[in-house]
Amino acid sequence: MTIIEARGLARTFRSRKRTVEAVRGVDLTVAEGEIVGFLGPNGAGKTTTLRMLTTLLSPTAGTATVAGADLLADPVGVRRRIGYVPQAIGATGGGSDPNATVAEELSFQARMYRVPAAGIAARAGRLAAQLELAGLEDRLVKTLSGGQRRRLDIALGLVHSPGLVFLDEPTTGLDPQSRSNLWEHIRKLRQELGTTVFLTTHYLEEADALCDRVLVIDYGRIVAAGTPEELKRRISGDVVTLSVSGDPGTARSLLANQPGVRDISLDGRALRLGVERGEEALPGLLRALDGAGIALESIQLARPSLDDVFLTVTGRSLRDDSSPARPDRVPAGASS
Repeated sequence: MTIIEARGLARTFRSRKRTVEAVRGVDLTVAEGEIVGFLGPNGAGKTTTLRMLTTLLSPTAGTATVAGADLLADPVGVRRRIGYVPQAIGATGGGSDPNATVAEELSFQARMYRVPAAGIAARAGRLAAQLELAGLEDRLVKTLSGGQRRRLDIALGLVHSPGLVFLDEPTTGLDPQSRSNLWEHIRKLRQELGTTVFLTTHYLEEADALCDRVLVIDYGRIVAAGTPEELKRRISGDVVTLSVSGDPGTARSLLANQPGVRDISLDGRALRLGVERGEEALPGLLRALDGAGIALESIQLARPSLDDVFLTVTGRSLRDDSSPARPDRVPAGASS
């Protein structure tokens, strides 16, 4: 079952001097029960798309159905059916009252979503247990650690039992241990609650570890989509590095025509081969060298990372803020 379907979703910002196309016709589909990562360089349209899908920004064009409600015709219905956890803001994170207790925040959020009063305490207790907040109910929000604060943010986004939750940069600012801990809780959202998760992140290892599928947006359009493994193989391939005795040029000429070899380069005496499937290509490469009497000194197989994929499809690193500015960069005051 499809829980998000967007077609031609676009957003244009207009200023006195120019028109900026922040999102230029995004098509995307998310199935129920998936964990989907949404990646993009700064200014690529990622945040604008997220804000449109969560009804915080009206599309200029296009259509979308989110959690069974039409984004344009029934934005209130969308809001009732989704959870949204924004980026952490300031020292205490999110938009909670730092002087409220954990229990008060959960109760207030539940009432805002019109959860029946008789069920609020039980629902808050269940979420506290699932997100390791049990025993912290009487603590003030401002006294929580960063990891506890983010888990509370997620609990607030789930208190009305949505089938779909949007997590915007959920682990930004957390230390590695807290980040890893939160990953486990995000996995459990799907495993234990059946929640579909749509998350944005600046950590490629996070997307690799958590996501069933990854969508990459750049210049306002989706430029790559697939499972992390599919994207690595399809876009970057594997890398085999060989060192041989004798003339590496001879080995280069020999291996360049082997099945599965996409490109080959020479770095000193080491040969670097881009191959489609390293584990399948290796036996043939070794047989070719042995048949030609070329002795192998060392061999290394490297798997590509999502960073390699991202660099391939966008020409820049996800955290590269020094890349050339887009010609249609969103003006100050408009989100991209």
